[in-house]
Amino acid sequence: MINCVLCGVGGQGTVLASRILAAAAMKKGEFVQTAETIGMAQRGGCVVSHVRIGEDAVASLVPLGSADVIIAFEPSEAVRALPYLKQDGIVVTSDRAIQPVTVSLSGESYEGEEMLSYLKEKVAHCYVIDTERIIEECGSIKPLNVALVGAVAKSGAIGISVDEVEEILKDKVKPAFLEMNKKALMIGGEAL
Repeated sequence: MINCVLCGVGGQGTVLASRILAAAAMKKGEFVQTAETIGMAQRGGCVVSHVRIGEDAVASLVPLGSADVIIAFEPSEAVRALPYLKQDGIVVTSDRAIQPVTVSLSGESYEGEEMLSYLKEKVAHCYVIDTERIIEECGSIKPLNVALVGAVAKSGAIGISVDEVEEILKDKVKPAFLEMNKKALMIGGEAL
């Protein structure tokens, strides 16, 4: 069984990314369970999706300490999700911090470097994706979710290839954005 936790904030495409992973696994004939825990999921609120692939997935939520992969759209959300990661699991995260509302209201700043340092110290297999490259080459931050999925697919940790993800994009992404997302998928795969 493969357990994957995806985490980010509202508006980053966390749920879409989990649906892409689930659809790719189902297309291969795998049994898949998914769930989302969405709090204040307006822009800036915490969003966590669980994807469990395999016949042994009897519940949809990934138990603590058993995630093979954490896909994080924001560094502090990766740190928040770390209790889910198993001992030899991997983390793929964006390097771009999103300032929480609480920080904005307090007048303090949050850049994310301290979270990335913490992740690199605590996780043996931590991959940080250059978000600025995605923006430069794709012309938008919107396909960041697909780039992160591409990195995880390339890692081999989820048993789904980059090509299999690309096939699913045709069904899950609006035609006007398909080429941009394909490009992001390839960039994410190259990032590893």
